[in-house]
Amino acid sequence: MAIVRYTKHLVRFFPDLANHSELQVPGETVAQVINNLDGIYPGLAAYIVDERGVLRKHVNIFLGEELIHDRQTLQDPVNKNERLFIFQALSGGSS
Repeated sequence: MAIVRYTKHLVRFFPDLANHSELQVPGETVAQVINNLDGIYPGLAAYIVDERGVLRKHVNIFLGEELIHDRQTLQDPVNKNERLFIFQALSGGSS
């Protein structure tokens, strides 16, 4: 099972996440973990991936301390008890 952590930004859209600092979610790939996470919190996957299952442009996922490599199909392997961190990438510019 992956140990999933997330930024507080997700709590704004999914208030039940506020009750957990991290979640244990089964899955052998990032895609499976996201699919199973969506089973726990319906609609959460739509925030993370688009309708094709591709990671959204302004979302990043780390496995351990490294960004995932496969943003298209999310087939990066997830080891037992590996930490997966989901966060919204911030962008912007100066005015």
